[in-house]
Amino acid sequence: MNFLAHLHLAHLADSSLSGNLLADFVRGNPDELYSPEVVSGIYMHRRIDVLTDNLPEVKAARDWFRPETRRVAPITLDVMWDHFLSRHWSQLSPELSLPDFVHYAHAQITEILPESPERFINLNEYLWSERWLERYREMDFIQRVLNGMASRRPRLDALRDSWQDLDTNYEQLEETFWTFYPRMMAQAQARAL
Repeated sequence: MNFLAHLHLAHLADSSLSGNLLADFVRGNPDELYSPEVVSGIYMHRRIDVLTDNLPEVKAARDWFRPETRRVAPITLDVMWDHFLSRHWSQLSPELSLPDFVHYAHAQITEILPESPERFINLNEYLWSERWLERYREMDFIQRVLNGMASRRPRLDALRDSWQDLDTNYEQLEETFWTFYPRMMAQAQARAL
């Protein structure tokens, strides 16, 4: 899962949106660094990552990537799941529009920015002003995200080429998303994530 899905599942679970978004920027034990609510969100994010990476459907989707991009398939898939969530938001969360959810999430996360790592603060400058969460629905934007990640981390240069795998397997990936994401939503609502 990437930013949007983590925020969405946190919302459904009544967990800290701030902690769930911050988690990728916190290494080790966060217990002494943040409030218990934020720490709980960090741990939820970590559990979701492990769960998603081990879903049979997600493991099978990795095999659709070519040998030269398979190493970055987990990262590419995380971004793609956000694409489908953004694209199908009105079906999955009809009670709250995506722009309204983004506004709500932004307000929650802004509260923790003063005590956040610099990299997280930098991410937030772009995430909200450039409307990433809403723009995930555009495949051109997904390609831009993958290219940006590859530019920032040369060892992940294969992310640029993984775009072709997404394009080739788009329908299968969309079907896969529908097999597991509603199930994760139900788990979040049951506080089972």
